[in-house]
Amino acid sequence: MSTTDVELDITGMTCASRATRIERKLNKLPGVEASVNYATEKARVRGDDLDPANLIAVVEAAGYAAAVPAPPVPEEVATDPETDALRRRLLISLALAVPVAVLSMIPALQFSNWQWLALTLTAPVAVWGAWPFHRAAAVNARHGAVTMDTLISLGVIASFGWSLYALFFGGAGMPGMRMSFTLFGAPTAGAHEIYLEVAALVTVFLLAGRYAEARARTASASALKALLNLGATSATKLEDGRERTVPVASLVVGDVVVVRPGEKIPSDGLVIDGTSAVDAGMLTGESVPVEVAPGAGVVGATINVGGRLVVEITRVGADTELARMGRLVEEAQTGKAEVQRLADRVSAVFVPVVILLAIAAFAGWLGAGAPLELAFTAAVATLIIACPCALGLATPTALLVGTGRGSQLGILIRGPQVLEQTRRVDTIVLDKTGTVTTGRMAVTDVLPAEGVDRAELLAVAAAVEGGSEHPVGRAIAAAAGTAAPVESFAAHAGYGVQGVVDGSAVVAGRVSWLRDQWSVKVPASGVSDSESRGTVVAVARDGRYLGAIAVADTIKPTSAEAVARFRRLGLRPVLLTGDNAATATRVGADVGIDDVRAEVTPAEKLDVVRALQAEGRVVAMVGDGVNDAAALTAADLGIAMGGGTDAAIAASDVTVVSGDLLVVADAVRLARRTLGTIKGNLFWAFTYNVAAIPVAMAGLLNPVVAAAAMALSSVFVVTNSLRLRGFRAEPTAAH
Repeated sequence: MSTTDVELDITGMTCASRATRIERKLNKLPGVEASVNYATEKARVRGDDLDPANLIAVVEAAGYAAAVPAPPVPEEVATDPETDALRRRLLISLALAVPVAVLSMIPALQFSNWQWLALTLTAPVAVWGAWPFHRAAAVNARHGAVTMDTLISLGVIASFGWSLYALFFGGAGMPGMRMSFTLFGAPTAGAHEIYLEVAALVTVFLLAGRYAEARARTASASALKALLNLGATSATKLEDGRERTVPVASLVVGDVVVVRPGEKIPSDGLVIDGTSAVDAGMLTGESVPVEVAPGAGVVGATINVGGRLVVEITRVGADTELARMGRLVEEAQTGKAEVQRLADRVSAVFVPVVILLAIAAFAGWLGAGAPLELAFTAAVATLIIACPCALGLATPTALLVGTGRGSQLGILIRGPQVLEQTRRVDTIVLDKTGTVTTGRMAVTDVLPAEGVDRAELLAVAAAVEGGSEHPVGRAIAAAAGTAAPVESFAAHAGYGVQGVVDGSAVVAGRVSWLRDQWSVKVPASGVSDSESRGTVVAVARDGRYLGAIAVADTIKPTSAEAVARFRRLGLRPVLLTGDNAATATRVGADVGIDDVRAEVTPAEKLDVVRALQAEGRVVAMVGDGVNDAAALTAADLGIAMGGGTDAAIAASDVTVVSGDLLVVADAVRLARRTLGTIKGNLFWAFTYNVAAIPVAMAGLLNPVVAAAAMALSSVFVVTNSLRLRGFRAEPTAAH
């Protein structure tokens, strides 16, 4: 027997508790270890000689649909039809429910026979608008389960059904009928009251929450699409000495392609002709393009920034490095800790208890000899007073206000599931290039030899580097501003450049190249110190050493203060990069980070995050490149810098638009504040339910008053959420 992994796409899950139910069913199979993720709607199952058909049958027996996913292909990120349908359902229900609420709550507007108009408007909302809840409740009932969907469905049906009874068989259908809002009224008047607004508003509020949830779930699937769309769509294929443009999907192993400067390499391959520099930063995190020559391997989706390359394709499709990174992201998403709303976590107890209490109220009043109307009114009031209207608002309203305030500060929070871990985050892992540093090369040191003027060294180097397209050369030329013209320019890939400047032969490049190739005597003193500051370019004129220039990715001016703020928030900073150890250590020292992990691959970045989590740490990851995408999704809180790649942003939980690390600290504070508000809302909403249910069971509330009390609890939740508008960014320390 062999251990295999099977992935399934799951459909039909309406809340996080459904994922737990499916996971439990799959794990009952012998030798099976299953993880079901509600956010990605996927199940990952590990076991011996697994048969996907058997797994699908188990999922279907639980009342849901499953299928083996089709191979991913690049595509435009489209809108989700299911989310669009939910949005239409919400908007139509809202348009119908508003006039019902206005008529029911403002007696002055209650014209003769207004109740029949309210019925006409409410019927589509209670039946069609609430259909997702009714359907979910029915599916769960068939499998002996009750959830918040069950309570929502029962509350809507009970309030709407009792209204029908009161209209057709009670006194509520008579012309001139008016609503009564006495706080402690006589429940025997129940057959003369309608509470259609309860059915309509409960449906609208809960649809709004469900829509916000669906949007967040759809967005989480865009990370893999963003990765796939990074690749080239076409390639220049070389056949019999002739070039022709073909789709990348048509390439096979052994094909030969031509890649010109500025073009993306279409797939993984081996350079067979030409030399160039390849910008692989989005995949490797390296701040300096990699020099390639015949025999060097190249990765698809990286950019050729130098000369013309001829590449033999060695891997295509699902075997490429880009596709492998896509799988890393997907695995990280599937393996992410299950997020469940507090309302769902308690539903297994709360919902059955409420139903039993409603039945008990009905039976108790009948047993005491009360009229049927009184018994039924008490039972309906119990269901309605417990119906989770405030619970439905608790998360969406706080999220709406918190994310709205965040967007004003340049902080984009994906959804409620993002906030679960922020309060307990104790470690923040920072990518170096583009996060702590600018991601742009600049001159950091000019070290002239004895007797050479600093300006002279920079001018000579800039003149010869002015003909180079390499980022290091461009950084030197930019530092000098203007430069003398160069003649007989030649670039030696991976080594340096040469040319004639003002009649003198000038060479600039690696120290070893000047020593070995040009016999230039380069002193060890000074140069070795500058090597830790970045890439070193030695310069000589007519065989005489003029000095060295260090070029490096520069640190953002706010990074050191940001690291200090992380420490004040109780976060331990870790620097993680694909760059060399000397550069990474220097950057860490400059910004105040002593835990530095250098020369790590994208897969190793994911391993570092998981290793920290295995130590019991709750990890936030900050990054901006494709190489960070898997680590961002595996982290308990993924934060992407706004100037980064679409794949990193799509894989993250929070995006900082400005790319300023100081704002990351504000993002952590805002996320914690928003989560605290959500939990406060949920606590008070539950407290309201628990306190109000006995009053309803005692027959002291008719369902109209129950609806009014429920509305007041909703007002409290909204008001509490609005306090988030007062959140302020921490002032920047004066420099």
